Amino acid sequence: MEHPLIFDGHNDLLLQIQSGKVTLDERGFMSSGGHHIDLSKARSGGFAGGIFAIFVPDDCDASFIEEMMADSYDLPLPPAVDWPRAAQIALAQAAILIRLERLGALKICRTAASIREAMQSGVMAAVMHMEGAEAIDPDFHTLEVLHAAGLRSLGPVWSRPTIFGHGVPFRFPSSPGTGPGLTADGVRLVKKCNELKVLIDLSHLNEAGFWDVARYSSKPLVATHSNTHTLCPHSRNLTDRQLHAIRDSDGLVGLNFAVAFLREDGRMDADTPVARMIEHLDYLITELGEDRVGLGSDFDGAIIPDEITDAAGLPVLCEAMKAHGFDSRLMAKLCHGNWLRILEQTWA
Repeated sequence: MEHPLIFDGHNDLLLQIQSGKVTLDERGFMSSGGHHIDLSKARSGGFAGGIFAIFVPDDCDASFIEEMMADSYDLPLPPAVDWPRAAQIALAQAAILIRLERLGALKICRTAASIREAMQSGVMAAVMHMEGAEAIDPDFHTLEVLHAAGLRSLGPVWSRPTIFGHGVPFRFPSSPGTGPGLTADGVRLVKKCNELKVLIDLSHLNEAGFWDVARYSSKPLVATHSNTHTLCPHSRNLTDRQLHAIRDSDGLVGLNFAVAFLREDGRMDADTPVARMIEHLDYLITELGEDRVGLGSDFDGAIIPDEITDAAGLPVLCEAMKAHGFDSRLMAKLCHGNWLRILEQTWA
């Protein structure tokens, strides 16, 4: 292709399939509506793979998006999800990913070498991830089973609390310092993930939890889909001090395409120029270095800029990178090379 292939740090496709919004057939999966990823869109946009999230949904307020169009907002956190329900949903989504592999739609990858091999052969590379560890019991039995099935990345929280820690609310303007850090079980989870060589995702963790992971983890710090707080003062974004800790650990931040975390006004407004994404990339490269920045779209889990629309629109972002002056070497790093580096280092 004219542009580098994309390995992306976060998507919520499995939830969309489980809910029936994206359908499975004998070829794999296809969109039945305005969703971001299907096989056709992936091929045309150069989406070669990424981190596929297992996510347990809750009953969101229908006014959620409308509220995030206000000048400021502070959405209450949803309650914690009980383990039996969370484990049932998580296992069902893991089973969907396994079925997709059996259909030949993708390859579940457990090593960086297998990601490279899949990308070179034209097969979508998928890393099994869990966004929010509600399905993980304190004895880690579920974690062991999912690890055997291919789980190689895990976020201790989404925005609601778990037995392991606390997430940030959807609050603007706000710092990410919104509550207490990891629990004792959360510290144990960090150490268990290090033992199993599972990447720990800092996106959605509050600032106290971030620093606890930095204290107890022996691996590079990674936020799979987060942006810079300086350009968008949202609770979900990372302060300069956090970015410098990620830099000093030789970690990585994946640029989140979600418009509320890109815009200076924090609005959930899809009329957001791709140039705003380039501004965040510029800032992240300045603060982290060009080896520590990737993409973390949040496809099928967020409202993204209209100029991109879905996975087929990824060349629009690549063209904007080129027009901004990013050379082919830097673009290859941002589009997939830096992700492969950090996964290889974390899983070694």
